[in-house]
Formats: sequence, C-alpha cells, structure tokens
Amino acid sequence: MSSGAPLNVTNPSYDIEISRFGKIVCYDQSLLFEKREQKGWESGSTLASSLPFFITQLFVANLSYRVLYYITRPFYLPPFVAQILCGLLFSPSVLGNTPFIVTHVFPYRFTMVLETFANLALVYNIFLLGLGMDLRMVRITELKPVIIAFAGLLVALPVGAFLYYLPGNGHPDKIISGCVFWSVALACTNFPDLARILADLKLLRSDMGRTAMCAAIITDLCTWVLLVFGFASFSKAGTWNKFMPFVIVVTAIFVLLCIFVIRPGIAWIFSKTVKAGHVGDTHVWFILGGVVLCGLITDACGVHSITGAFLFGLSIPHDHIIRNMIEEKLHDFLSGILMPLFYIICGLRADIGFMLDYTDKFMMVVVICSSFLVKIVTTVVTSLFMHMPMRDAFAIGALMNTKGTLSLVVLNAGRDTKALDSPMYTHMTIALLVMSLVVEPLLAVAYKPKKKLVHYKYRTVQKIKGETEFRVLACVHILPNVSGITNLLQVSNPTKQSPLSVFAIHLVELTGRTTASLLIMNDECKPKANFSDRVRAESDQIAETFEAMEVNNDAMTVQTITAVSPYATMHEDICALAEDKRVCFIILPYHKHLTPDGRMGEGNSSHAEINQNVLSHAPCSVGILVDRGMAMVRSESFRGEAMKREVAMLFVGGPDDREALSYAWRMVGQHVIKLTVVRFVPGREALISSGKVAAEYEREKQVDDECIYEFNFKTMNDSSVKYIEKVVNDGQDTISTIREMEDNNSYDLYVVGRGYNSETPVTAGLNDWSSSPELGTIGDTLASSNFTMHASVLVIQQYSATKRQAAVTAAAATTVVGAVAGATVNNQEPVGGGAKTPRDAEPFMKSMYEDEDEDDEEDHQYGIHR
Repeated sequence: MSSGAPLNVTNPSYDIEISRFGKIVCYDQSLLFEKREQKGWESGSTLASSLPFFITQLFVANLSYRVLYYITRPFYLPPFVAQILCGLLFSPSVLGNTPFIVTHVFPYRFTMVLETFANLALVYNIFLLGLGMDLRMVRITELKPVIIAFAGLLVALPVGAFLYYLPGNGHPDKIISGCVFWSVALACTNFPDLARILADLKLLRSDMGRTAMCAAIITDLCTWVLLVFGFASFSKAGTWNKFMPFVIVVTAIFVLLCIFVIRPGIAWIFSKTVKAGHVGDTHVWFILGGVVLCGLITDACGVHSITGAFLFGLSIPHDHIIRNMIEEKLHDFLSGILMPLFYIICGLRADIGFMLDYTDKFMMVVVICSSFLVKIVTTVVTSLFMHMPMRDAFAIGALMNTKGTLSLVVLNAGRDTKALDSPMYTHMTIALLVMSLVVEPLLAVAYKPKKKLVHYKYRTVQKIKGETEFRVLACVHILPNVSGITNLLQVSNPTKQSPLSVFAIHLVELTGRTTASLLIMNDECKPKANFSDRVRAESDQIAETFEAMEVNNDAMTVQTITAVSPYATMHEDICALAEDKRVCFIILPYHKHLTPDGRMGEGNSSHAEINQNVLSHAPCSVGILVDRGMAMVRSESFRGEAMKREVAMLFVGGPDDREALSYAWRMVGQHVIKLTVVRFVPGREALISSGKVAAEYEREKQVDDECIYEFNFKTMNDSSVKYIEKVVNDGQDTISTIREMEDNNSYDLYVVGRGYNSETPVTAGLNDWSSSPELGTIGDTLASSNFTMHASVLVIQQYSATKRQAAVTAAAATTVVGAVAGATVNNQEPVGGGAKTPRDAEPFMKSMYEDEDEDDEEDHQYGIHR
C-alpha cells in the first residue's frame, strides 16, 4: 500500500510495503524533527517531538497490562498470560491497524523510540532474572531432575525442528536459522514463573515440586547456552556467521571474567566501602551502570546485550544486602512501568491475520498441541525407568511447559535477525500463550496430591508433662517479633529430660517482587559463614538470632525455615509445617506492636487474620504472644545477678486454662522464674445468676480441680511457686482483682487461656467488650493499652480435634459453595506436602479426628474418676 500525498507534520503519510517479515515503512526523516509550527524559542528537537507520544504509549501500555492482569489473576493464570494478551491487544489483527491507534498512540515514525526504551527495560529485567537466581539453591544430589531436564531438551529440540518444517506451517521457504530460535523457544522453561506456580499451589516443598524446580533451573541454564550459540552462529541478517568461533571464544572469556574477576572484585569493593551494614545509593548506581557496561561488552562480542546483563546479575554476591536494595529500587519500576512497552513491541510484531494466510488452521492446532505434549510425554516415559509415580511425572511434564519473558526474548531475537518471519513468530507467540493458559489451571484441577496422614500423640503441652521432647513452631513476620519469642522460649525450661526443639519459620508475603530464590529458601540452602563477614538480609538476621539460642544450651535445638505464601493461605503453610514437624505448640506474634510511647499500635490486619485462621485449623495447641518487653528477660540487677522474673498464670477454668497452666508449670525450675497461679472461683451469687453457664462450669470444674490438685501437690515444696484463689462474682469483679494484683506486684508475663466463646461465671459480661477475638476475654483485657503498660501476655488455646474437624468441615463447605458459584478450583498443598483437597482428605481426616476424639474423651473421663 502506498500514498502519494505530500508529507506534512500534522497528517504524515507513509509508504508501506507488506513482506513476510512484516511491514516495511518508509517516511521522511524530517518528521522526527518537526514540532508542528515552530515559533520563537521552540526547537524542533527529537525529544520535543517524540516525548508526548512516548508518554501516551507508556500510559496506554501500563493501563492495558494492569487491566488484563487483574482480569486474569482470579483464574490462577500466571502474569505471563496478561503480558502476551497486552501485546496481542495492539497487534495489527486487533487494534494495531485502527486509524486512531496508528495516528495518535503508536505512529510508525516513533517506533524506534519505543523499541529503544523497551529493549533497555528488557536488559535490566534480564539482569534481575540473573540477580534472583542463586545456583546454590539446587543441589544435584540425585540424577532424577538432571535426566528429566536433559531428556526434555533432547526430545523437544528435534521435535521443534520437525514442527518448524511441517508442511502447512508458515511460509514454505523456511530459513534454517529460524529453526534454532523456534526450537529453543519451545524447549525452554522459565524457572521464576515455575517457582511462583508451585508457591500458588502449595507444592514448593513437595518432592514433586523440588524435582520440578531442579529440572527447571537446569533447563533454564541450558537454554541460555543454546541461545548464546544461536546468537554466535547467525549474523543479524539471518545468515551463517563466519566469525562464530571467534564469538564463542570471546564470550567464554567474558564468562570467566565474570566468575574470577567481576564477582570477587565486587565483593572486595563492598567489603572495603560498606560501613556498619549501610549501603548507600552510590553502590546501587555503580551496579546499575555495570549492567549497561556488561551488556555493551557482550553486544560487541556478537551475542546480544541481554547475555551480559544476565551474567552480571549472577556475579553479584548472593549474601549481600545490595541485592535486596536493587530489587526494591528496580523491580516495581521495571515490571510496572517499562516492561509493558516490551510486551507492546511483541504484540506489534505479531499479525494473526497474516499468519493465517500461510498457516493451515488444522496444522496450527497440531503444532500447538504437539508443543504442549512433548514435555509431558517425555517426562512420563522417563519416569517409567526411574520408578516415579505417574501423576508426579504428569505434573512435572506440565510444569516444564511453563513459559516466561525468556521465551519472548528468544522469539524477538530470532525476529530481529530475520531468522523468524512474521507467520512463524506469530504462531509461536500464540503457542506460548496457549501453553501458559493451560499449565496452572490444569495442575490445580488434575494434580491432587494425597495428604500425608500424620499420627502423633503429643499435640498439647499438657500431655508432655515435662517428660518428653517439647517441639515448638515459632512464627515471625518481621525482625522485631524475634526478641520476645526467643526470650519466651529461653524461659520455657529446656532440660535433658524434656529438651526443646524449635522450628523457627520466617513468614514472607508472596508478592510480584518476591524472587524465586526467596521462594525456596530454607535452612539447608544457606551456607554457614562468620556473621561479621557479610551483611545479611532480614531472613538471615532472624535465622541467626534463633540459632544463637542453642549455642550455650545443650537441651535446645533450632531449625530455621523461610516460607513464602500469600497472606490468604499462609495459615495452611503454618499448620502443615506444624503437622509435618510433629510439634505440640505453635507460637504466633500478636498483630499489634509496641509503640515508643508504650502503647499498642494499629497493627497489621492481615497478620490478625492469619492468627485467627491458625487458631481454627492448627493441629496442636497455639499461643499468641503480646510482647511488651520480653526482651528484658535477660537483664541483670545492679549486683550482677539475674533478676527474678514474675510470671502470673490466671486460671479461670476450661481446657485452654489447663493448657496455659501446663505451659506456666513448665517454666518452673529455673532460678530466674517466680510463678504465681491465681485461680478465680465464682461465688454463690455468681453461680445462681449464671444458670446453664454454671452447669457447664461445674462439669469442667471437676477436671480443673484434678489439674490444680496435681499442680499444688508437685510444687508444694517449691518456694518459687505461689498459688492463690480469688472469689469473684462477675467479670467486672475479676478485672478489678487483676488490677489490684498488678498494683501490688509488677508482673513481667501473664499466661492465660483463650477460652473463646466459652462463657463462665467469673467472666460474665466481658465478652461484649472484646475487640480481639483471637486473644479471648481475659487476654484481650490484659492486652488493652489502658490496662497495663508493662507486662507481656501469652494467650494459649489447647488443641481440640472436635473444633478442628468443625473448622475443616466449614472450609470444605465454603470450597464447595465457591465451586458451585463458578470459581476456579485451586487445589493447594501446604508446605510439607499436605493436600488442601477436602474431598480427598476428608476420609483420612475423619478417621484421624475420631481417634483423637476418643483419646481426648478418655483423658477427660480419667480426670473425673481419678
């Protein structure tokens, strides 16, 4: 198509010619320097002319991507789907050829400006990809993932070449160099997106998830090697490169330079210039400048600038806080602002209508289906020789089809070198879209991992009785949570007869900025090193604080874990880890924190929801710590002796209070702990006015009396233990008594039972004023800012199989209602391998809970008749 109209700046005309490589557009270059009518001081610079269009393009690209992202997110589709759809929206077959878009949004004369910024964003995005890939995360200790990775590559590459030359697939005159880029794009697996899919489906720590991640990172690295060979083998005109040996040698030298010069050099510079753990902006800009420099070097070597950016990202020391700073400064700006420009460029190059002129529709379906099935079939066949479960093999094969930005990079590299023409480029782009659409929903529906049935006896502190190992799961969100929990654990009296085994889990919210290395980070991945040798990230500091507890205590062991999950499903990870580690007690931090003026702040509502969900679904007893100075527990008196710590246990009655008494009793035996147990007994007036509440209280009172009797009998010769009974008539009387206790004795810690939704005569009237249901009536009162400004509060809920079964049933009913409403089913397995599939897990859960109910009933009857 051509136009003979005279060129002008208000309505520019172009000479356009259609070829198999897209549109060839001719225009007067003076259009780049015109700015309507130039008057006076106004200049006709390129910036003045292209800037308004670039800002418009930036706005349109970001708006389109965000809208599509929020539309696809509820369907559990990876962000890559929204990225491709964003580009295809402005392809010539959709909106790209409309007069308004061509004239006012994406004019041909400013395409080079758009591509320049898009490629710059791509270079930094690939740098972040290398920055987030820690090769130490995957230890090749078994051949299974290696075989899966290489089998997938060795089969996918020739199958891709066969599909490329298939009759009816694209232009009959095929370019041999295009076969390389087509096959590599088909064979590659995007490791970061695969890790996020596993995190979404709660499969990260399953055996299948570990195998898939190890195979993915091997495939990812092999893809880079093949891509570099592709860059070196063909020139930018799509012909064979006669300088290929020289390019490969120079690139290999640069790789060695990154390993033996750049990486140690950066580490040395940081060790000399970083003072007291403070990293300045100069260090960040130094790194960002190095990205451009390394990209320039590899581009001069003939292997594309993204290769240098990726290698430079791998060269940054993995243990340095500079990685987190660069991630924070770059990721949101790149992914949210600049990268949509790259997706737009990919879409402008894809012409679906032009592709259908050269591609048979049936052949198109065959190619897409074959591209998706080749990895699955290969993995399933390979599994027959490695004795893998068939469904695990199917899941891994589907995950190996996970595509991401790297596959688009491969296609665009082939498009830039004219190795791929427009029909083949568009065909593979659509194939990538279909494969990405299918992977996660297919796994969510088809892959239903069996729940590991975990039987263990000690799910409460009361059952341990100081005679067996005390296993605790300590959860923290941020560094300030650590001091109070660690000091609580230290006063929990670990002994040789009952050692303390702590599993410390750092809970991190899964967001778009979460790197793949953080997703699978745990204690086994971190190499041991001297604390003073490097600056640590928050997870490392948390791990060090917990691990320091076991240095001088032979009766305590600590294992640290980092779990990354969305807040909505984080409780599943906590509960699954608790069951997997067979713990009997979970410690959670209260969602509000102490402010400098001594009051409790607003807190994080998401953390409060996590606590409530854990209380409902926990497989063991749970404690919530309201920290108001537990860090002071190791302070010393002016004589150099350890100060006595006053602990008060407030006993109202019921299973939660019996559990709280058991935990407080465990603290006894340490010379720094002085325990006061206060039992509130209802007076005659309270019992008469309570009615049915009094009858329930009398039933529980028989078990309470036995528990209190045993406690008094075994501690009667212990001078550090005091037992008091207070007669009260209602809730207000109880609160007044506690205030009087606080005035007479300055306690450091209160231990109370949650007793949620269990009205007793001594708490009558208090439930109406409760603002934090996770703390219960007494705990909420103690935690309120107007009650006490000093003491910390530990609120304990005893494990109940009946209550947990009711919570699981309610969750299953919610899931069924959501499915009927048309919601996409997300089959999730918590960290540790447990399934979140109510239909599959219900028979196992039912039998398990019935057994535990019988145990609980036996204990209850034993307490009554003893």
